[in-house]
Amino acid sequence: MKMDADILIVGGGLNGPALALAAASGGLSSVIIDALPLATRRKPAFDGRAYALSLTSVRMLEVLGIWGAVREEAQPMLDIKVSDGVPGAGAAPLHVHFDHHEITEGPMGHMLEDRYLRRALLSAVKASKLITQRAPATVAAQEISAGHAEVSLSDGTVLRGRVLVGCDGRCSGVAMRAGIARTGHDYHQSGLVCAVSHERPHNGVAYQQFMPSGPLAILPLMGNRSAIVWTESTARAAEIAAMSDHDFMAELRPRFGDFLGDLALVGKRFCYPLNLTVATEFAQSRLALVGDAAHGIHYLAGQGLNLGLRDVAVLAEVLLDAARRGEDIGNALVLRRYAQWRGVDTAALTASTDLINKLFSNDNPILRAARVAGLGVVNALPAARRDFMREAAGLTGDMPRLLKGLPI
Repeated sequence: MKMDADILIVGGGLNGPALALAAASGGLSSVIIDALPLATRRKPAFDGRAYALSLTSVRMLEVLGIWGAVREEAQPMLDIKVSDGVPGAGAAPLHVHFDHHEITEGPMGHMLEDRYLRRALLSAVKASKLITQRAPATVAAQEISAGHAEVSLSDGTVLRGRVLVGCDGRCSGVAMRAGIARTGHDYHQSGLVCAVSHERPHNGVAYQQFMPSGPLAILPLMGNRSAIVWTESTARAAEIAAMSDHDFMAELRPRFGDFLGDLALVGKRFCYPLNLTVATEFAQSRLALVGDAAHGIHYLAGQGLNLGLRDVAVLAEVLLDAARRGEDIGNALVLRRYAQWRGVDTAALTASTDLINKLFSNDNPILRAARVAGLGVVNALPAARRDFMREAAGLTGDMPRLLKGLPI
């Protein structure tokens, strides 16, 4: 039976194009099925969204030929300062200071605006002879058989491939149509996301303050600008999101503090509900899930996109190695290797993120004292700091070749 591509990828955000490029680097073809028009994906204006890319994610983008197109727009995160805090009172005196000089690999990561990364990925996809884009297009049905995966688009088009990959988010249609259940819970929190300009330079320092309602991250962008990820209870976040820009900034300033001088909102504001949602299976015969389709975690770790890119790197390596050995890349045993490889890492990060949020998102005076003391202890132990830094940089665990900066 004629195949339209080796891999059918549902979802054209960031992970889908990255997977197509990784697979193409080893000779596998892909069709990306994207519900949004390409013109919408290529929005040129700054809208406030940005990503904290770990060191290993940067390595991967270098191998895929993406990093050179965005390097000049990426802000290195040189230091990270983590503290407990109370709105209007500033950070607690005991905190953890992660200095990039303490690890030999360099900056733990870079901040990169969504618009630059998205455009670079789409340009690379367009230039590849092994990748086809169907956009706007939606999947109406899917079918898995012994020899292929098949999707029917809403316009009646039928596409066949050896593997179907869901890169279609926390409410993955690919997962639902495959009967894959999800576990997790609602945090009853929402993340308010925006960007601000400020009077003084940030010097490449990222700040994470744990407030009683949830964490506040201040992440450096190019120039005197920072990305904000501000967690509040669902009800309070909805109230703040509905405010005028003036009133929104009046709420943010006491939490932010005055260490960077005067602040001004730049770009748009967003509000996202926060929950933990993990698929009970990451793969079946001829089907795999990547990124939020497999696992959606709390924003506080800043690891959502990095987790997705790690999925991409592992899945691409598993598929390409299988193809070189002459195996059927859609075979259940092949895709089980992907699920097993990613399962342990995902479970560990999911559990630790969930625990940290529960421990820090409260105003219990006993827990607050313990938290502050614990941060002080970690700051006094260089070995512990280096371990945390290497974890944040993505330098731990069983890394696929792309995350080591090596071609697949």
